[in-house]
Amino acid sequence: MKYRLETILSLPIIMLIFLVGMQPLGYRELSSPGCRVKKWEIPESLQNTQRVLIQRSPVSCCQDDLSCLDQVLYQPENNQLADKQALITSIDRSLQYLQTSRAIAAYQKYPVTGITRDRIIKSLTRFRQLLLTSQSAQELHQAIEREFVYYQSVGKDEKGTVLFTAYYEPLYQASRSPTAEFRYPVYRLPADFNSWPQPHPTRLELEGADGLQGASGKLRGLELFWFRDRLEPYMIQIQGSAQLQLTDGTKTTIGYAGNTAYNYKSIGRELANDGKLPLQGMTMPIILDYFQQHPPELNIYIPRDPSFVFFQENHGAPAQGSINVPLTPERSIATDKSLMPPGALGLIRAAFPFATSNGEMEHQIVSRYVLDQDTGGAIKGAGRVDYFLGTGKVAGDRAGVTVSNGQLYYLLLKP
Repeated sequence: MKYRLETILSLPIIMLIFLVGMQPLGYRELSSPGCRVKKWEIPESLQNTQRVLIQRSPVSCCQDDLSCLDQVLYQPENNQLADKQALITSIDRSLQYLQTSRAIAAYQKYPVTGITRDRIIKSLTRFRQLLLTSQSAQELHQAIEREFVYYQSVGKDEKGTVLFTAYYEPLYQASRSPTAEFRYPVYRLPADFNSWPQPHPTRLELEGADGLQGASGKLRGLELFWFRDRLEPYMIQIQGSAQLQLTDGTKTTIGYAGNTAYNYKSIGRELANDGKLPLQGMTMPIILDYFQQHPPELNIYIPRDPSFVFFQENHGAPAQGSINVPLTPERSIATDKSLMPPGALGLIRAAFPFATSNGEMEHQIVSRYVLDQDTGGAIKGAGRVDYFLGTGKVAGDRAGVTVSNGQLYYLLLKP
């Protein structure tokens, strides 16, 4: 996937303080400031080494802080999160990728000493065994402390601080043919796209200010599906995929096929620059609500983003990551693949929102074992991770308010 929900916001650090600094429902005060933050940072003796990943021992749990454990793996009654089987499935998909020629080529060029394709495969295989045999989160964590080492991302501050956002797969109604109701298309990749001269046409030049002029230019005949709402095809371009409920009663999926050579321009920041919304406290729900109240302004702000994404029909196949395996909700992440090991087993720890029974969002600090299976247009550097939350409205609601500082580790067997 190329673009992400978080790119629509481009939020500054003050926003992180605003969202995560508030005391959320159900937030547990941890046993001490050192337990809460310090021990998760890269030790001072290992900072400023000019490395992207720092080898260190696994982090031991504090007595009163169980947020270091991926407890949901052993709570099958919890339907909000992916369970143990989902994690096993995600591991198997990474192992499948690691047998490909793409993986062999990626690891021949991988710059971090000690992290090899063979070691990643052995680490995933052993972790899978431990996952199947461990009877509790504590038992699994103790086995990891014995057998694995952590490679921690230096983050954005050399101390290990990583900014987490989230993305999801939208679910929209669509039509295979244009109608008076379904007017706004997404497009397939042009057959001659590689021969398009650069600079490429901008979004405005390709589809017009109203998103309806594609048939009069280079996009003619490339229409794939049509949508009711001007914003829907644009959101799919940001997310990189979508599930579609078609007017003929069938269902299908579409996924990323290519994009023009422009960097994404945040319409959230453009709204703030124009004084339409305050930057502090801005979230995706606020942006969507603004455009619901002012629909003509979509034709002002969407064209300001020059980038443009093309799609292919995937006929029901799930959303795929950049390593060409299906993404697993709550278990797949996107990172900068010029720096981070593709397909590897990771551990993330940060505050994420969860939907409560009354529909509100509750932020909780959690740890999750994840597989690094994707990348994103705005996911650059060692200090960025995008977390895949699944499909549909609840996933979208959660992704829209996910923004927090945390840590990223990769788990590898001891040499």
